[in-house]
Amino acid sequence: MSSTATPGQRSARRTQIGFVSSRSGDKSVKVTVAYKKPHPLYQKVVNRQTVLHVHDEQNETKVGDKVEVMETRPLSRLKRWRVVAIVQKAVTTDAVAISETDVAATVPTKTTKANPAPAESAPKA
Repeated sequence: MSSTATPGQRSARRTQIGFVSSRSGDKSVKVTVAYKKPHPLYQKVVNRQTVLHVHDEQNETKVGDKVEVMETRPLSRLKRWRVVAIVQKAVTTDAVAISETDVAATVPTKTTKANPAPAESAPKA
């Protein structure tokens, strides 16, 4: 049996670009690859998507990242892809819980004045 690739060379593997839709466990992510396909009977273009189970060795991807994935040997029951590169990082802000006291401290109310400057009144003659 002879393979098409030479011993020091790896055969070309499929790559796809998609968005990380879920982090599911250690070193595992789900990547959604969206594509358009015409309906078989009506020929209207329909949006479709495929979910790939992907191996992320460094745990560097986050939900919303645009990543390039490459086909690989089976790594687990479902994982057949691995992250090659992060094409674009997700634009996220760190979620910080805000309490009522934080909001009350920033909003001026009738009991707390915005500029508490002491006003001296002039003596009446």
